[in-house]
Amino acid sequence: METAKVKSILTGRPFAHRGLHTDDQEVPENSILSFRRAVQNDYAIELDVQLSADGKVMVFHDENLLRMTGIDRELADIDSMDLQRVSLLGSRQGIPLLEEVLALTAGKVPLLIEIKNKGRAGKLEEKLLAVLKDYPGPYAVQSFNPLTIGYFKRMAPHIIRGQLAGSLVGEDLPFYKKFLLKYLLLNFISRPHFVAYEAGSLPNWLARILKRKKLFLLVWTVRSQAEAEQLPAGVDNIIFEMFSATRPWRHKT
Repeated sequence: METAKVKSILTGRPFAHRGLHTDDQEVPENSILSFRRAVQNDYAIELDVQLSADGKVMVFHDENLLRMTGIDRELADIDSMDLQRVSLLGSRQGIPLLEEVLALTAGKVPLLIEIKNKGRAGKLEEKLLAVLKDYPGPYAVQSFNPLTIGYFKRMAPHIIRGQLAGSLVGEDLPFYKKFLLKYLLLNFISRPHFVAYEAGSLPNWLARILKRKKLFLLVWTVRSQAEAEQLPAGVDNIIFEMFSATRPWRHKT
């Protein structure tokens, strides 16, 4: 894949985390309104996808709806039509289909699509590929799951792919799995074009290794300009929220 193309998509503009949502909850995360605001402000967009009970690709972060809707049910147990009618944080915004988001963005800004899959790669990845098949705009995919990213390497090597990593504090995983994922020791499976690492958890030595391997390096989730300026040298872009990131993002030298 052409390095210039990858660089343009990954570094041209900072990525608004789950869209350009607001702290007062008037613009909920991963809502059509948050994505519209990101486009209007010329930011790239990071979003999350998972499958509804009827196999539709929905844009939503949590497995359970409780935090964002007050409904204590798993998203995977509910059909897409019902999910679209659910209110996000008491607003008029529902849980959107990925197709809705693609129709809105229409190639105006790059998308960074996080695939929420903790198991074997298969149905979600297949459905996502089908939705993206005719989308003309710039995008990349990422996941914490190396099996998911490895699936894209095999089935759609033309798509820019990234490995997510971080401290994994609070994740229900055995120590050895956390160790492998934290230090990117399964990248031989995913063969990513970039790594997106948790802000505040990225060791300087690991950042240097990633740059020597000529991998693009993104950092999530940055919540202030001061935090951005403290990131290790070599960071190519940020996934941000709750402040106005500079465009394009550049590390302070």
